[in-house]
Amino acid sequence: MKKILIILDGIVAKNLMHRIVEANTGDNVYDVIYMSDAILPVQKPSSFTFYKFDPTSKSKLAMVLDKNIHTEVLIALNSKDEMLNVIKNIKEHKDNLQMTILDYWGLKIDDPYVNVYKGIEVLANGMVERLPNIPVVAQNIGLRQGEIMEIRVPFGSSYAYRYIGSIEQKEWKIFGLYRNQKLMNIKPSLVLKPNDVILVIGKPDVLMQVFNAIGKTQGQFPMPFGHNIYLYLDLYLQNEDNVKKAIEEAKFLNQKLKNHKLIVRVTRPTTVAIMTFIKDELKHFPTITLVIDYANSGFYKILKNDFRKYDIGMMMLTQEMFKNKDQIKSILSHKVPLFKLGNEKLKSIKRTVVILNDTHSYEQISPIVFDVASQLKTKTKIFDLDPIGEEENKSNLLDHFENLSKIFNEKIEIVSSNENPIRELKKQKNMLQILPLKEEMFKKRFSWKFFYTNTDFISFDMNKYNQLLVPIVEE
Repeated sequence: MKKILIILDGIVAKNLMHRIVEANTGDNVYDVIYMSDAILPVQKPSSFTFYKFDPTSKSKLAMVLDKNIHTEVLIALNSKDEMLNVIKNIKEHKDNLQMTILDYWGLKIDDPYVNVYKGIEVLANGMVERLPNIPVVAQNIGLRQGEIMEIRVPFGSSYAYRYIGSIEQKEWKIFGLYRNQKLMNIKPSLVLKPNDVILVIGKPDVLMQVFNAIGKTQGQFPMPFGHNIYLYLDLYLQNEDNVKKAIEEAKFLNQKLKNHKLIVRVTRPTTVAIMTFIKDELKHFPTITLVIDYANSGFYKILKNDFRKYDIGMMMLTQEMFKNKDQIKSILSHKVPLFKLGNEKLKSIKRTVVILNDTHSYEQISPIVFDVASQLKTKTKIFDLDPIGEEENKSNLLDHFENLSKIFNEKIEIVSSNENPIRELKKQKNMLQILPLKEEMFKKRFSWKFFYTNTDFISFDMNKYNQLLVPIVEE
């Protein structure tokens, strides 16, 4: 049990005394020197002993110091001269006693036993942190370098309406969440909502990046999944025309999206001509990195190494890669969006399209829909189709999309009817379809397509359109 001497007077004395009593765990014994009865708490714990006298009195201060062996002293006074006088008296009586002082005057004290807590800086930091778009960091916890931060999720953030389990947390972690002034239990299936306040821990520079990403309302994709686009090309599986188209499409997205880099991974090279084409197409772009695997290392090993090395936020794959569903299914554990290249050219895209299915999945991908649309400068078309009239009521989900469209300032067209959704989808052209990435999509299908009524699975099996598959938390 430690014995602590507290010397209080001035405008902060009462609040400081109240906070000390409130934080008392019974593991410390306190001697309190004060001058005004106004600072006394209503309830006086048995571990506190109070002495009323002027702390600048050397003889009276010595009496308290001699009574107990104190491990440290906390001093908060209203006068600079009084503060210096008390410090001098304590040093003359006990030279090696650790002191923590509250300084409002800019005291210059070069003493390893005196810790100066600058009140003006604390007040300034506290006021600045009340301003919008300013990070709030814990100043006296951990290493005191800002490794713990409080972040409010604004409306329109790419992190809003995202399940915590679907957010990539590299070198940082969400460990607390307040909603409506109540502390929530953190679990992967918990959805972040606008005005939520999250507590995060990690490296200070990483937390500043996270703060900036959460605070921005649009144009962040492929964040929060990662910073870079990754095109995987197995030249053995596709002809030269498809390879050239994939390179063209990847370069287009690299120009349009807010990614940091485009990583082009080439494996199993075939002809000198196609390799020369790839190198010539990419060599003049500083934001594109070409990586070639000549050793035929294999899909799993290459991805394992590249995900660790390149901070992949979206993976681009050709149609041929999706034919081996067991192989592609292994990507699910990385929790990044997959861009499935279709027959249409990306430059011809005029709209992003969503065919509503289940509320649980489409609520999760909704912010990504408008984020991508804002970057590609396309309109968004939402199909609410229910040909047999047995689907759940989607009115809340439609309201959700309409509200988000206003937040992102994006145009939205909603088509509601009882038409067959796949028949309607086949009528469309020049579109990017965005849908949730589900494990069941990679299961073996029957050859009779009419057995299936799930629009997500039927759409996934089509090759006409470019598709962005966004990972979700499946329950």
